[in-house]
Amino acid sequence: MSSNDVARQLCVIGAAQHTVRDGNAAEPLVSWEQRARDAAAGMEHVLPQLDSLQVVYCQTWPYDDPAGRLATALGASPRHRLYSGIGGTTPQDLVNQTAAAMQRGELDLAMICSAEALATMRAAKKRGERLPWSHRKSAPFPWEPPHASELAHDVLQAWETFPLWDTARRAKLGATLGDDAAEAATMMAAMSVVAAANPHAWRPTALDATTVGTATADNRYVGWPYTKREVAVMDVDMSAALLLATREKADALGVGEDRRLYLNGWAYAEDPASIAERADMSRSVAMSVAGRHALSRAGVELADIDAFDLYSCFPSSLRLGCDALGLELDDPRGLTVTGGLPYAGGPASGYMMHAIASAFESLGPASRRTLVTGVGMHMAKHVAAVWSSQPGAAAVKSASDQDALQSEVEAGQQRRHLLTTYSGPATVCAYTVAHGRDGARVQGLLVLDTEHGRALARVYEADLLADAESRELVGQAVTVATDGERNEARW
Repeated sequence: MSSNDVARQLCVIGAAQHTVRDGNAAEPLVSWEQRARDAAAGMEHVLPQLDSLQVVYCQTWPYDDPAGRLATALGASPRHRLYSGIGGTTPQDLVNQTAAAMQRGELDLAMICSAEALATMRAAKKRGERLPWSHRKSAPFPWEPPHASELAHDVLQAWETFPLWDTARRAKLGATLGDDAAEAATMMAAMSVVAAANPHAWRPTALDATTVGTATADNRYVGWPYTKREVAVMDVDMSAALLLATREKADALGVGEDRRLYLNGWAYAEDPASIAERADMSRSVAMSVAGRHALSRAGVELADIDAFDLYSCFPSSLRLGCDALGLELDDPRGLTVTGGLPYAGGPASGYMMHAIASAFESLGPASRRTLVTGVGMHMAKHVAAVWSSQPGAAAVKSASDQDALQSEVEAGQQRRHLLTTYSGPATVCAYTVAHGRDGARVQGLLVLDTEHGRALARVYEADLLADAESRELVGQAVTVATDGERNEARW
């Protein structure tokens, strides 16, 4: 790196996070302002100096001008204002884009804020109350339309798609249903122990593997084989903010080196957006590429990392993330610094704000490196970043770099054509069973291999749903019929 690159390296110089557990959270705009001021505590004079003010998409409340309203509240006039799109990678994506802008000399000081009050919103709705929050203006939800077959089969919920990767992985490894479920429960229970020690956690209770993995009336299956305690909890009241600066700006502000968290390496890559396009559904090539390049750009190896926060919306994101990095599920360094999305809380697109803030809060006299990852949409978008208490050989991420990473992903995996409709013989390559709120089986979702490509199909018959949960269905021959829009499978 040149001396200019070193001077313009991004670092977090302030961070704040907050959780409200009584169902009486402030509206998101108020929380954004409060967290921004908390992040700038002791440096309040910097708020009018902000060059950039960015807000993570808020699922709770649609404001007419989120970043503009926040700027007014803070008394700031940033020339760059941004309201993000959705997805689990969003906070780190915003940081990465800010780092690149800082390297180009466009920004010196930036603030990123996030907040959700979904638990408060849900409680008010249950009471039949309309919350008197401000500046509402409805807008279309910024989602990416799925493949026509996914839309026809109502394949929209993450709790139904993420189990597919795990059933494919289980079958490839030859694990029994019982052993695979026990492994997932043990992994997730270890995360709950971290959450129990996190003052910001939504569910700060340590659980054992039996409690996590055993289906009961209070812990029903959601998308089998996942129980309720193994999936992200999104209806939370959580907020966070990050104050970002170049190294030279941090120097000018008098911020000590012991209060800086440096971004030393980062990478982003994408797998196919459609859930069934990957020939091998048991792994993520994009996860491997992003993780490897984040470490390389930081100039470190996996053994040099002191702590991890792997995106944990469901067991599959953790397992595929560990596989991609070459990390054991029970690595003594742990898989989370927060406690993860099912326990620390998963506030829509804002979770990584809390992971980064927790890494900042862990700063101490000893050198510390934390690798964080994010997963967006249906296991399609992937980001990885190395954060460190020490400045490092951070690389500038250019458009050509991104193109090269994506080319590496495409070269490392085969795609299967996803059929819109299909009838005839097929073989199961991944599956799940959806359960209702009463715990009863509702329907199954199959990803199928056919001689013409991949196909999706639903299963409705009760005896087939029970059979699917009793044995390994991957490799099962099935017969598919279609009504011209939706496919149904039987065996």
